[in-house]
Amino acid sequence: MGQPSVSLLDKLVASLHATSKYYTGHPKDIGPSRIVDFTSERHFVQLLHEGHPIVVAFTVRCPLTKHFDKVLEEAASEFYPHIKFMRVECPKYPGFCIARQNKEYPFIEIFHSPQQTDSQGRMVDPNITKYSVKVLPFTYDVSAYGFREFFKRHKIHAFDLKK
Repeated sequence: MGQPSVSLLDKLVASLHATSKYYTGHPKDIGPSRIVDFTSERHFVQLLHEGHPIVVAFTVRCPLTKHFDKVLEEAASEFYPHIKFMRVECPKYPGFCIARQNKEYPFIEIFHSPQQTDSQGRMVDPNITKYSVKVLPFTYDVSAYGFREFFKRHKIHAFDLKK
């Protein structure tokens, strides 16, 4: 009488929970965080040059954004490594957030397809290269499903084609 027996129903529920892509009512084990914390614009540009789209969440960390953070973590784990997710805490980096010209927090924008601009304009420093990046405001439901639909609509490849 060492170990308690596990019922067939418990085994089925555990199996369903482990393989289901949809919310089953149980908390998901999503592993380590896949969200990159914003540290500098230089780091952001380096991530863009890796060639993956970047979902940037502009937030103010407070108790009201706990649900938002959990949903973002779940979406980041689902689309990793094909799409990067980044969180910018606007009180720490006001210059980057103010440049986005949006005063309602939290908000999300998708940055993708960086390309070097043809005309560099007036060159002040020859070591500076200008790039153009497509930026899309995210207006869908903040969930893994919402991100999936957004990526489909804008033809952003979120998954490996081998699957």
